[in-house]
Amino acid sequence: MNAPKILVVRRDNIGDLVCTLPLIAALRCKFPKARLDVLVNSYCAAVMDGNPDIDHLYVYTKAKHRDAAQSALGVYWERLKTTLALRLTGYDYALLANVSCLPRPVRWARQVGAKQIVGFVEEGNPLAAQIDVPVPLPGHDKHEVERLMTLMQPFGGFAAIPALRIAAPQEDVAAQRRRLAQRGYAGGELLGFHISARLESQRWPVPQFIELAHQLNRERPQPIALFWSPGKADNPSHPGDDEKAAAILAGCGDLPIFPLHTEKLEELIAGLACVDRLFCSDGGAMHVAAALGKPIVCLFGESNAASWHPWGVPHVILQPESRRVEEVGVEAVFSAHEKLLKNNSPE
Repeated sequence: MNAPKILVVRRDNIGDLVCTLPLIAALRCKFPKARLDVLVNSYCAAVMDGNPDIDHLYVYTKAKHRDAAQSALGVYWERLKTTLALRLTGYDYALLANVSCLPRPVRWARQVGAKQIVGFVEEGNPLAAQIDVPVPLPGHDKHEVERLMTLMQPFGGFAAIPALRIAAPQEDVAAQRRRLAQRGYAGGELLGFHISARLESQRWPVPQFIELAHQLNRERPQPIALFWSPGKADNPSHPGDDEKAAAILAGCGDLPIFPLHTEKLEELIAGLACVDRLFCSDGGAMHVAAALGKPIVCLFGESNAASWHPWGVPHVILQPESRRVEEVGVEAVFSAHEKLLKNNSPE
């Protein structure tokens, strides 16, 4: 196989796409002269900005993610144009980078007209018949990165898993550093608090955040950058945590805590690049921080820590038996942070 044309399809959430980066890097290493393109949705496209391993990034918008100026008809028209552009490329392979066999990625691959579809199959799933190059679905005891890497089997396997890395544009990082300075940050080690979580079971309450900030500052000054998903909690399309962030800031008084409001994913990536360590729940921000090389204290609720823990960075996981992070005490988080400072080995 000399220089195939390969399309990687990953159409779901931020963390899922981040965990696909080593697979993309492995494909580029295996086929340095291939045309290697990626199809993603607009919600997480910034993860791929400046990625040196790909030739073309194709982005489509899900109807639920369209902005106020876009109509549903307009979204579908743009999607049709993207499909036609992909079809004209004439891909040898469409690689479905989902650890499952789902109808929509299969539909994309069929519409694109790839000569062969590579993807996971599972017993009893009728979609398996549409996968030309089937790969047995790996078990849940492996990390998402490891599971996705098994898609390299049809291409001869791989020697080692490439590093999981995102490079935040320096101009974006500089802009976030200026925002921090304008809010009073004078330098020194910076801890990040990311307070939002998609799943209710993974949301740590406001009083705990406030108490943790105070405890961190009792021992020594600990500047904190505060991140959250913007918007109101009752927004049906994009629920946010503006009220939660305001309550935390109000409860922290004169502590050195600096809000970093991030409307766009690229702003969040750049903001996380500014911190030295991060405290967060399992989610997209956690995986972005891991790809930026940041040590992490992470809360896990109902998700599988074996499959979704921060990949390749020092971390401490806190997951109560109840699988509800609200039951994790402040002292446990404080101790986990102290452990992270002393221990550079992934948990």
